[in-house]
Amino acid sequence: MSDEHIQQASRAMKAMSHPLRLKILCVLGEHEVSVQDIVEQVGTTQSNISQHLALMREKGVLRTRKDANRVYYRVGDTRTLEVIAMLRDVFCAFSK
Repeated sequence: MSDEHIQQASRAMKAMSHPLRLKILCVLGEHEVSVQDIVEQVGTTQSNISQHLALMREKGVLRTRKDANRVYYRVGDTRTLEVIAMLRDVFCAFSK
């Protein structure tokens, strides 16, 4: 594993390490979900969710797609999807 890959993995793990961000990732899984739907499923304010989504997007964990006035988020890297799948299996039984 190259140093660049180590740095990328480290940034992604730091971005995912907050409890609310982990919950967001459990909600997303392999799906594309609108900000409004994430807010409803996670149960906090849109402002709070948006801050966490922006941080994960900035670190390359998430990608976005805009459709009219809605923004949709999805996990941006298949390797991250593998980590999330493992996290869901171990910690997110409520999401299944």
